[in-house]
Amino acid sequence: MKVLDFPLAKITISFILGILVCYYWQPTIYITGCILIITGLFFSILYFLSGKNKTLHLFFGISSCLISFWFGIITLLLHTDSLKPSNYIHYKKAFEDEQPISFTLTEQLKSNRYNDRYVASLNHINGSTYTGKIIVNIKKENTRNTLLIGNTIQTKAILQHTTGPKNPNQFDYAKYLSNKNIYAQLYVSRSEIKVSKKIRKDIWFYAARLNSRIVRNLEKAHFSKIEMNVALALILGQRQEISSDIIKDYQYSGATHILSVSGLHVGFIMLFVLFILKPIPNTRKGSFLKLVAILISLSLFGIISGLSPPVLRSVIMFSFLAIGNHLRRGSNIYHTLLVSVLLILLFEPYFLFDVGFQLSYIALFSIVWIQPLLKEIWKPKNKICNYIWEALVVSFAAQIGTFPICLYYFHQFPCLFFVTNILILPILSFIMITGIVVMLISVFFSCPVLLIKIFEKSIYILNRITHGVASLESFVIRDIGFNFYYFLTFYGLIITTVIWLKKPGYPKLIAIFISVIFVQLSFIMTRKDVEEKHEFIVYHTNKKTVITERTGTNILFFTTENFEKKGAEKYSIDPVIGNSGSIKSVSKIKNTFFFNNQKILLIDSSGIYKKNSCPDILILTQSPKINLDRMLLELKPKIIVADASNSYSIQKYWKLTCLKKRIPYHSTGEMGFYKLK
Repeated sequence: MKVLDFPLAKITISFILGILVCYYWQPTIYITGCILIITGLFFSILYFLSGKNKTLHLFFGISSCLISFWFGIITLLLHTDSLKPSNYIHYKKAFEDEQPISFTLTEQLKSNRYNDRYVASLNHINGSTYTGKIIVNIKKENTRNTLLIGNTIQTKAILQHTTGPKNPNQFDYAKYLSNKNIYAQLYVSRSEIKVSKKIRKDIWFYAARLNSRIVRNLEKAHFSKIEMNVALALILGQRQEISSDIIKDYQYSGATHILSVSGLHVGFIMLFVLFILKPIPNTRKGSFLKLVAILISLSLFGIISGLSPPVLRSVIMFSFLAIGNHLRRGSNIYHTLLVSVLLILLFEPYFLFDVGFQLSYIALFSIVWIQPLLKEIWKPKNKICNYIWEALVVSFAAQIGTFPICLYYFHQFPCLFFVTNILILPILSFIMITGIVVMLISVFFSCPVLLIKIFEKSIYILNRITHGVASLESFVIRDIGFNFYYFLTFYGLIITTVIWLKKPGYPKLIAIFISVIFVQLSFIMTRKDVEEKHEFIVYHTNKKTVITERTGTNILFFTTENFEKKGAEKYSIDPVIGNSGSIKSVSKIKNTFFFNNQKILLIDSSGIYKKNSCPDILILTQSPKINLDRMLLELKPKIIVADASNSYSIQKYWKLTCLKKRIPYHSTGEMGFYKLK
């Protein structure tokens, strides 16, 4: 049976389209509700009439898709916290002046150099009840962190909007948080907070307590800190304490997916439970007993790992696979996956925009769809060869499916991913089984030292393998320009090619040729866009001045520091990614630029300038000691640009001066990079 012939496939696709349309359009709940009621009436009428008249079946199917589409729209609207009147985003004073704020910690995030970071649920602002999630940054101190998930905290602070990217092609952290319904952050020190003695004891509290108990018992057993952090990431998905060097090794070796709890980890748990219950016969009662055991095991794993969204997604996905297998629907695994997608998005529609969610399902669909095709290429009789071949086939199937989306989001490709997967798969299987046993024992008491040492050594070997592969950096292709045109056309090519390979036919071959034409068109369109680019950018870089002038694919890179061309990697900006450009030259910053018939004057810490230069644009860098009032009278610029190399106090004075003189003022710290086209 074809996947799209299954009614739920069409309903799920329509529901997803509704979510996407709502995300970019955002109609009002009133309009959506009215249309949904009208669509529901047509659906009900057609439901009764189609039973008597078969010619109406098509219209009934269309109405089913339409009602699913509008359900997708209203589901996203109802899950958008900013649209709720009680959300703190509507209390403007909280973003302008200090207000008494009460919130409850719900999740611990990875700390940075200066702050311990949490997700918190807001309770009150200035005595009034407000709802919503915020990021709480608590300044680190020498004392031990005693805060717990469930602690209710009172403080006096200003909520701060999360700003968008300050430079082109950077990760949009504000959008990322917005997709999690988080719209603000606050910064406080330990002395400014008051922790309530009463703790909110919900499921998140008990999950965090279990997690903390496991960590304490592992520490008591003298588990090496580096290996323990990797173990917590591998088994429980807790990446808060893992070092950036370890993460880099796993990224460059193509094994990042194993540090995030996903279908791979939950699948291991399911297989482990099935292995233990193998003596139970596959009778009706025996099968039901296995199903209950799997569902309980997966639920307990979700709780122990802290109920993080990636874990919950994987648990739900494999729970449905287990239910489908129990109902003898293993052949329709696509349908089981579609049911899990629909259920997850029904309760958390914003997961659709989460990269982890997209990668998990695309990888799993790819393995199910493409792996049987690749497996038929060769059928080795030797067991070792067969194991290596199966590992390669699964790895390639997942990589083929996720290739465009990985390039679109991460702009890099580890060429040795298949080598890594072959090398780590045997030891990873052992680590997962041993790790589950260690974590279960650590829930109750300290784990035996021998078991800890075996587990620790296996993780050490895993780290050494990934480090060895990652050290071959020449096999990691970075800074790959991959835009949305490529993303769509490459997926079109992959889908049409796989469909043709499964059952060759002339119309399917034509579809492949059309896909190839679209890929070529995407390259032509991108090339045309790039060659027409002509821009001048002042970047936001702390304590430095960085300017680029671009003509087509050639980029002239200017900075206050002397370094070789390869030194551009030091900077937190990348003018190349996504734009198919290349740095032609790197030069010391100069004081005068000319761009599109406009004169640009740059004044640095020396404060020296020609009185009669009359620039169109004035760039201030390195906190020059100048009298801005007098300078504006002498130079008469049309706009002032100040980058992040200037001190905050000086920029505050400049802003007020420009406001009085009615001259536009652009601070990269507030408004991000400045661009001329």
